[in-house]
Amino acid sequence: MFRIPEIPASAGAIILDDEGRLLILKPTYKSGWTVPGGIMEDDGETPWDACRREVREETGLEVTHGRLVCVDTRPAKKGEKLGLRFLFHCGVVSADQAKQIRLQEYEIREHRWAGIDEALELLRPAIRRRVKKGLKTKSCLYLEGGKRVDGVSR
Repeated sequence: MFRIPEIPASAGAIILDDEGRLLILKPTYKSGWTVPGGIMEDDGETPWDACRREVREETGLEVTHGRLVCVDTRPAKKGEKLGLRFLFHCGVVSADQAKQIRLQEYEIREHRWAGIDEALELLRPAIRRRVKKGLKTKSCLYLEGGKRVDGVSR
């Protein structure tokens, strides 16, 4: 009998300030740094809706535009399913908007605006690979485990 797979999916955001620094967050529930974003809800939420909701919940920022820069698969691990990760480039926020950040304290310990090299060094490895590629591309990339796949065009 054929089963329809249930695949967990999440959406994240690349957000820059007017100095070209990346917004990174330090979650309370896992190690390392990440970008704003999180799991899509199972009520029919789209990746873009999830991205905007998560950014709003975690930072208080309202993103109104974005460009899908990559769709990545998180490889299945023992006891976990393969997951889909959507990453949107949401552009630049002004200095005034950056001052309006209000963290969701029970999920986010701290935030910072980091230069790209510093941010990439601080981000967790899978997110680092996605963000690095997402910052460079003008189109949407398909990745597996944060890496390009032979045979899949740009």
